[in-house]
Amino acid sequence: MQARGPYLTAVKDVFLTSLRLGLTSFGGPIAHLGYFESLYVKKKRWLGHEDFSHMVALCQLLPGPTSSQVNFLIGFRHAGWAGALLSWAGFTLPSALLMYAFAVLMPSAHAPALDAALHGLKLVAVAIVAQAVWSMAARLCPDKPRAAIGLVAMAFLLLWGGALAQFGAIIFGAAAGWLFCRDMRQQPGSQKATSGRTAAWAMLVLFFVLLAGLPALTAVFPDGLAALAEKFYRSGAVVFGGGHVVLPLLRDAMVPRFMTDDTFLAGYGFAQAMPGPLFSLAAYLGAAAAPVGFSAAWACTALLALFLPGMLAALAGVRLWQWMSRRPAAQGALAGINAAVVGILGAALYDPVLRTAILGRSDVVIAAISFFMLEKWKLPPIVIVVFCVAGALAASLL
Repeated sequence: MQARGPYLTAVKDVFLTSLRLGLTSFGGPIAHLGYFESLYVKKKRWLGHEDFSHMVALCQLLPGPTSSQVNFLIGFRHAGWAGALLSWAGFTLPSALLMYAFAVLMPSAHAPALDAALHGLKLVAVAIVAQAVWSMAARLCPDKPRAAIGLVAMAFLLLWGGALAQFGAIIFGAAAGWLFCRDMRQQPGSQKATSGRTAAWAMLVLFFVLLAGLPALTAVFPDGLAALAEKFYRSGAVVFGGGHVVLPLLRDAMVPRFMTDDTFLAGYGFAQAMPGPLFSLAAYLGAAAAPVGFSAAWACTALLALFLPGMLAALAGVRLWQWMSRRPAAQGALAGINAAVVGILGAALYDPVLRTAILGRSDVVIAAISFFMLEKWKLPPIVIVVFCVAGALAASLL
């Protein structure tokens, strides 16, 4: 019973922390990593900077939503299976419930003040991502070899872009680190909860069983929840690069059989204003496609089916990552991967974050002040959200 109390406290802490992130993490997957680094690494110290970078790199290599997978694995590390599930739930439910409500209510009006507020949320992402790149570069690229790896990875992403380029940048980081960073020791970190070999194999087998079995089930039951689950699971299983990359797959799956293009794009536009993962768009799509009276069941099915393959892949992949982190021969490669992750974040800071958010001088001022508030004053992200939205509203009036 003595051990049960601390475990329940850890599980509760995981859920409440993830719920806080789910309510305040605006800006998309790259910005989410900035929030995670600030809260999980700096404030709560649940893991070190090296461990966090390893998780980011692993999830960049896997199919599924990177930020949700990182959050899921942090919950798993801190409080086991219950922590993993509640970490996912806390981070996902706020945006999923809002997207479901939007599907049911389907508002059509767009006021100028609302557009300005949405633009303010983009400026939040600028400050969050810039602060994350600044702090991670200082720790993970402290010398010339790793700084060079980070710069080359960033240049590669800026020139070619896309999920395949992210994969290539990490492979390049591993190879360059193995060649030039062999003498740099990495801290493997302590694993409070690890995925055993049997569990990892079970997750991998389940991943492929569902990938092959759901189409067979759909052939028997071509309409209803089985067909919906198959489309969303397949989309989540083959997408690399996160939320925006999965959108073409979801559009092909849903339009025109389940909805019109206008309905699909309305949900995508509303999802841009939501905190938490963009994959929560699945709740909207499921509800919008549902027969009358079944919107909740269809929304839940679509949401779970889209997220599930990424979570299974993360649990299977973390076992291999743990094995690598304990091998001296892999230390240089991990150092190079850490540096490449910084380069990936740096490229994302320019495109899409800066390119879509900075539209004028007032945006530069608001973003710069927000970065200063984060880096120097150490203010919480919610304060930055309020400041950026208020600043954007004021700029629109002027």
